[in-house]
Amino acid sequence: MPKVLKTLGIDRRQSEAEIARVWNNLIDPVVAAHAQPSGIAKGTLFVTVDSHVWLDEIIRFRRREILQRLQHSFGKEVVKKISFRVG
Repeated sequence: MPKVLKTLGIDRRQSEAEIARVWNNLIDPVVAAHAQPSGIAKGTLFVTVDSHVWLDEIIRFRRREILQRLQHSFGKEVVKKISFRVG
């Protein structure tokens, strides 16, 4: 059964749903107001940011903290890295 669930992508979908559910509680509210998770694939969490200004702020000053919080909560094998993009 676990192999079938993995084939269907259920593990990934569960991870996406769980990250989206706790994002606002886990991440600084100021950052969460401008950035939201939009998907995860092969250990990379994709986060959509609402402006280039916030993209720069997050990448320069907050990326490591966000990654550490997510890895602490979900494990390093679930969230290996984060890709931020304006959208």
